[in-house]
Amino acid sequence: MADQKIFAGPRIRRIRSAKGLTQTAMAEGLGISPSYLNLIERNQRPLTVQLILKLASVYKVDPHELQGEARGSVAALKEVFSDPLLVGELPGDQELIELAEAAPNASAAVIKLFRAYREQAERLSDLNELLAREGRATALSGARLPIDEVHEIFERRPNHFSSLEEEAEAFTSVLDPGDDLSGALKAWLKREYGIVVKVLPVATMPNWRRRYDRHSQRLFLSERLSPFDQLREVAMEACLIRMTVAVAGEIQALRLATDEARRLARFELGRYAAHALMMPYQPFHAAAIRSRYDIDVLRSRFGVSFEQAANRLTMLQRPGASGVPFFMLEVDNAGNRFRKASSQGFPQSRFGGGCPKLPVHVAFTQPGQIFVEAVEMPDGAEFLCMARTLEGPQGAFSERPRRTALLLGCDIGFRDDMVYGAALPGTAVGAKVGAGIASTPVGPACRLCERVGCLARAEPPVTRPLGLDEMVTGLSAFDFQ
Repeated sequence: MADQKIFAGPRIRRIRSAKGLTQTAMAEGLGISPSYLNLIERNQRPLTVQLILKLASVYKVDPHELQGEARGSVAALKEVFSDPLLVGELPGDQELIELAEAAPNASAAVIKLFRAYREQAERLSDLNELLAREGRATALSGARLPIDEVHEIFERRPNHFSSLEEEAEAFTSVLDPGDDLSGALKAWLKREYGIVVKVLPVATMPNWRRRYDRHSQRLFLSERLSPFDQLREVAMEACLIRMTVAVAGEIQALRLATDEARRLARFELGRYAAHALMMPYQPFHAAAIRSRYDIDVLRSRFGVSFEQAANRLTMLQRPGASGVPFFMLEVDNAGNRFRKASSQGFPQSRFGGGCPKLPVHVAFTQPGQIFVEAVEMPDGAEFLCMARTLEGPQGAFSERPRRTALLLGCDIGFRDDMVYGAALPGTAVGAKVGAGIASTPVGPACRLCERVGCLARAEPPVTRPLGLDEMVTGLSAFDFQ
């Protein structure tokens, strides 16, 4: 303990300045030379425990004031400099530490300014979206990460790639998998490329789902993955090897701006191709119609997971053999939306997907159960929605499991084509569309929704001023005029 050293020069200088002392006066009180105090204030000498105790006894300085007071500021400054506009400006964290130590008030001002900038950017984005919904496009845009660009492009276009579907059908003919697609893929990888698939324990591969070792020609999979996810990883690797030209052509057609965005798109297209291989288009489309789009029936018939079967339903848009135009949304229990897809492009302007009253959020209360609900937008558009939780990779006993929820929806006009239509609350047996349905009123997102008296409202709408009547309090915490 006696050997513990702390560098706290800027804090010592602030304490001395606050007390109106010169370096000579403070050094005399501490029993050290002014030159030594000068070195301390310039962080060229450490504060020992003995000096900290001396400061506490002579100048009534709280020892805790000399230790770690800038940690919170450093963490917040890291957040500031992780913004796309500032990434790469600093070579490391040392300058952030020095800024937080030497100028804490300036650091707090920078953090405050950044948070105001971020909030303003969010408001501009919401206004841009609102104007776009009304048919008035704007040029408002901010710095985007490659992942944002990829998500935006994939969400905007139909989730159907004809060339990959054709390649998957040709690959299926080559494999002739029968009832064992996994075995056929492993045999093909070994025979054609000398690649051996091996499942590794968590302790050996703690941070990866899949890793391909080019030197040993081995494809490693984590034992955390379910058998369905392991099959998808093997199928992705095989598809990306066999369908190189087709995947490259689709990436070029997307017109992405950066190499990183193209790399991410390649991963998404590999995932699409894997689903097309696991659930061939014609058999899956026919089974979906016969089962009235019952996802549990489809997952059992094709040996896939609930998420994989639901995802595949959004891809059924082959000309002359299309299915119900589903859209899909996946969120975590904090409400973060990180996957959207649709047969016709995600209906952002009509549906939004940001309302806290959607059944996708209720699904977390009863994991594994399917929730079916009809929802009505402010403009009268109605959608059939079904939601269910998904379990992520399996963890150890001490780890918290990753759980997300998936929402699959379509226009309410297709409810008679699906098994889920009969499960709508308030639906009479044999009732026609629009008869006896109890729809939940929802909105695109709180900032874009003008529904009055909504108990679930989390933010005020950007289109209305807040209510300032001190004599009246509404049901919502964000009353507006």
